[in-house]
Amino acid sequence: MEIIEVKQKTPELIQNLLDVWESSVKKTHLFLSDEEIKQIKNYVPQALEQIAHLIVLKNSDNLPIAFMGIEENTLEMLFVSDKHRGQGLGKQLLQLGIEQYGVNQLTVNEQNPDARGFYEYLNFYVYKRTEVDEDGLPYPLLYMKLDM
Repeated sequence: MEIIEVKQKTPELIQNLLDVWESSVKKTHLFLSDEEIKQIKNYVPQALEQIAHLIVLKNSDNLPIAFMGIEENTLEMLFVSDKHRGQGLGKQLLQLGIEQYGVNQLTVNEQNPDARGFYEYLNFYVYKRTEVDEDGLPYPLLYMKLDM
């Protein structure tokens, strides 16, 4: 396996990451309907294109199986392919984000308790909660900071 920061975001890479995203979201975001996932999926390529630091974990076949996006010191996205969950890949990526990119805060859906538990396990704590997401939709968000 190899972890790289992507500098050239090719259409093929974006599609591969979109596949990872969808497989992850379908497994972890059980509060979203299939229709909602389809709608959100339309915005993911743009988010991937615009993120300052896109870090991808590739398997031995050079295919992405996990990725994260970082903006300044904030983890904006972290997704692991459904087939590769539970193997420590998310932890590996986040630790790299903390050590090399200064990640010390993130936002997580309250309705994704596994993600919250994962971040708490890695020393993040909730400091703020909202009733709705950034788009005003009824998905409560938890804002978390790294406990130094």
